[in-house]
Amino acid sequence: MSFFEDIASALDAEGIESRVNDNVMFVPITSDLEIQFVEIDPLLPAANVYIAAADVDEDDEDFEAVLVSVAFSVSDAVEAVAKHIATDQVVTVLRDLLEGTDERIAELEFNQDDFNPNLVVAEVADDSELRVLVESIDGVPSAIVRFVAFDFSEDDLDEIEDDAITAMWATDDIEDLSEEERVALFAAPDLDGAGPIIEVPAETLELGTYTDFDRLFDVLSLVSEQALDWESQLVDFDAAEFDEPDVYDIFGKDDGEGEDFLDFEEDDDVDTDADTEDGDEIEDEKEAE
Repeated sequence: MSFFEDIASALDAEGIESRVNDNVMFVPITSDLEIQFVEIDPLLPAANVYIAAADVDEDDEDFEAVLVSVAFSVSDAVEAVAKHIATDQVVTVLRDLLEGTDERIAELEFNQDDFNPNLVVAEVADDSELRVLVESIDGVPSAIVRFVAFDFSEDDLDEIEDDAITAMWATDDIEDLSEEERVALFAAPDLDGAGPIIEVPAETLELGTYTDFDRLFDVLSLVSEQALDWESQLVDFDAAEFDEPDVYDIFGKDDGEGEDFLDFEEDDDVDTDADTEDGDEIEDEKEAE
């Protein structure tokens, strides 16, 4: 069998369709996207792997295929296809979340995180966030959902910001600067917008990891309904007032009862010995008579 025939057989076993035209194998990913394998060495074997727009004539001026990898084995080819299918699913889910295409999340407005493009965040309740991280985990598109309730007031936040700015300014290099010079330094463009890192107290509720994205949207719909209730319970929780039972006290040995029990046993032993001695004296008197 040829290299392409082996790849086609392996893809078919995974339920993935493919077709071959001359020295190119086409594997559709979506209606708009496909993977193309172009054989470059039938004996090694080896094939270039491209991502391209689907159903486009190669003579079309707008046609563009991007080389993404090279497959030297059937397993390489199958892995490349699986990787790009997973990536496309991740992108699709992120787009659905950001654009709100599903009516179940009509009440949620997601925005993409500034640092992680796979993370989208929606503000919920009064001071909480719904965070959805969509990425490929071991080749499987997955969504990790978290509910984060921020435990702070505006006064607390002002105090945290003041402390952070004070800590940033309190360095040996600038301690001799005037207040105006410090403000100018803090606002300098050389800092590239960098400011003090402010850590805001928060409580996190883990809501699970999902590979079934239809179920994911059902869960997100529930979050929008429960957000206020969850926030009130998470923010009002005071760990100092929660008397957690000692897992080692299941038999009552740590509450003093065990000591009383041992003392009682020792007393019994003493009384028993005394009774035995009295009994021996009575027996001796009987024998003497």
